[in-house]
Amino acid sequence: MLEQILNSEAFFLTMALLASTLRMATPLGLAAMGAVYSERAGVVNLGLEGLMLVGAFFGVLGSYLTGNAWLGVLLAVISGGVLAFLLALVTLRYKANHVVAGVALNLLSLGLTSVLLVAIWGNRGKSADVEGIYPVNIPFLSDIPVLGEIFFRQSPFFYLLIILMVISWFLFYRTKWGLRLRAIGENPAAVDSLGIPVNTYKYIAVIAGGMLAALGGAYLSLGELSLFGRNMVSGRGYIALAANILGNWNPVGVVLSSLLFGFANAVEMNLQLYGWPTQFVQMIPYVVTIFVLGGLVRKVEAPKALGEHFDRGDTHV
Repeated sequence: MLEQILNSEAFFLTMALLASTLRMATPLGLAAMGAVYSERAGVVNLGLEGLMLVGAFFGVLGSYLTGNAWLGVLLAVISGGVLAFLLALVTLRYKANHVVAGVALNLLSLGLTSVLLVAIWGNRGKSADVEGIYPVNIPFLSDIPVLGEIFFRQSPFFYLLIILMVISWFLFYRTKWGLRLRAIGENPAAVDSLGIPVNTYKYIAVIAGGMLAALGGAYLSLGELSLFGRNMVSGRGYIALAANILGNWNPVGVVLSSLLFGFANAVEMNLQLYGWPTQFVQMIPYVVTIFVLGGLVRKVEAPKALGEHFDRGDTHV
């Protein structure tokens, strides 16, 4: 009986759907974790879409120039940090509206990558194929029936996501730095009164968040396609922002939330394979996002100082 179940088409499709869920959730989880860092410090990060797009582009560019995909990942992370610094600069030093600054960053990223795509590869749609980062089989564990196929034959980005989730949780909830950062997101004036450089913490958090979001973008270009396509992020940055909210600004929570949205993406991809209308199934992840934001996040509470400007203490670079 068990053998019949394991060999059935339904079981095979279920396992494929679960494996696809992990793959689809990986870039969302990385970007959403980046939002945790930024927003726990009180800076709204609506620029996740642009940060992921820049990470996807410069990851491919680095791989193209060096022939080494991991050097491409490094360049992607650096590019995300640079762009996030720009976001921090205009919101913290020049007091720009956080939402407007995030939208502007998204538009800047789209324009920049589109221009560089033509300038470097002479193509408006996509780059040349480059060396990518491919799934790995973990010795012994990948041979475990069922579980091995799902969990231990994944992209290195997936395992990196799990490691970063654990490190981030420990950093936020078991260190003095994390306690201070969370306090800054709630009441920066109180933290400033203790002589703690509030904006220094904010800069560090926003830059770290940008690097994580860019890492999620690098997964899309180097871990999935081994090339860059114009506007290839396709709204995932906004879905990651929803995952951050649903996950209650907690590293573990946002990864679990990303699995929900990853599952919606996996369902979309599988339905397309069965001939469902593309225009219909492509709406599924965004409908889930709207449903979650509209009905399921009423019990979560954002950091109280999120989006507010702070004028005292260390207010300059």
